[in-house]
Formats: sequence, structure tokens, C-alpha cells
Amino acid sequence: MSFSKPLPFFDPRTIAVSGVDHHLAGVALERLTPQALRQRFKHPPGWTPEHTVEKKFMNRAPALAAVLIPLVMREELTLLLTQRSANLSTHSGQIAFPGGRTDDTDRDAIETALREAEEEIALPRQHVEVLGTLPIYTTGSSFIITPVVALVTPGFELAPNPGEVDDVFEVPLRYLMNPAHHRRHETEFDGVLRQWLSMPYTEPVEAAGSGAKERYIWGATAGMLRNFYRFLSA
Repeated sequence: MSFSKPLPFFDPRTIAVSGVDHHLAGVALERLTPQALRQRFKHPPGWTPEHTVEKKFMNRAPALAAVLIPLVMREELTLLLTQRSANLSTHSGQIAFPGGRTDDTDRDAIETALREAEEEIALPRQHVEVLGTLPIYTTGSSFIITPVVALVTPGFELAPNPGEVDDVFEVPLRYLMNPAHHRRHETEFDGVLRQWLSMPYTEPVEAAGSGAKERYIWGATAGMLRNFYRFLSA
């Protein structure tokens, strides 16, 4: 693997917020139920994704990948997310969906997402009900990602792979589907103006264990969540 440019190592938290979409309505709660989501994917609306291709920051061959967007069916739907290991070569330490590169033996993107979720956090397939996919999202690191949306039945026990995942946590889907929590940023890096979204979430003290903890969701993860918002609000 060769690089023509350095990776954009900067703390996104230090980049000023350029805008917040307070004027947009959040997804209605009645659309954030398992049955409503099943119907939405069964009869998808006409809509256009807002984020599909990031500006490149790494010179590498494109690679197919898939991620799982796992919605846990608690009293209110939550999104299961991971914090990537700080030792990984790309997107280290970032908040992410379970997922990764497609293997030659994978039948399709759904197989990739399910296999990677098993390998990364030991999410059992028998707890996962795949609803469908969202439009492909291409990262600046040249990963061509298919997001796979699924409902997850509670009762699972996770075992994060320490080589890939530092932590696993859940965020209320209602919070993420409210554009009042979608922050816009932009900065120039290596002569290129780069723009992205962030969706910082502060865990309640009881969930964090010892004091409130911020989960800084940004970049590709936030971009795919924004597309999910557009899909559900169309």
C-alpha cells in the first residue's frame, strides 16, 4: 500500500461548527418502530442520498466493503456502534458501524456485513433481521461501502475483538434521526476544502458507568446516518 498524501490526522472536535440543521424536522417516532422500518424498506420512497463520495485523502486501490447498521429492538430503537481500535491502519479510534472489507468468498454485501459483525463484536446472526441496503458510500480512503440496515433482537452477548474494536455502545435512534444534532464542519487540508458532518452524543451517566461520556460520531459514519435520515424522512 502506497500513499501520495499524508492521512488527515487532526482532531475533528477542534474544527468549528459551520451550521446546524435546526430548520429540518426530525423523523417522527411512529416511523422509528420495527414494523414501520420493515414497511419502509418493503416499499421504499423516491429519495436522493445527500452524501455518497468523499474527497480522496489516500492514494490506494478501491476496495469493496460493507457495514451493518444494527438497530436494537429495545423499548425504543437504538443503534449499536463501535469505537475502532487505535492500532488500526485506517480510521483508527473512530466511531463506526460493524463492518469491513469484502472477502472473495462473500456472496454479497449482506454476507460481508454479517460476517464482519460476527468477527468484530460476535453479534450472532440469529439475532439479526436484515431489512435492506442504503446507497453506496465511498470514503476518502477509497472504501466503497454498502450500508446494510438490520433489526437486532435483544438477548445477545457481545465479545469485541480487541484487535479491531475498543468499545461497543448504543445510541437512541431518535437522537440520530433529528437534524438538530447534525453539525456541519469544513476545513482545508492539503489544499483541499473538506466538508463533513458530526453528531456528538453524550451518554447518560448510568450508561457510561463513571461520569458522562461523549461519543463523537463524525465523517463516513455520520454521512451514512444522514442518508438514513433522508431515507426515513422522504
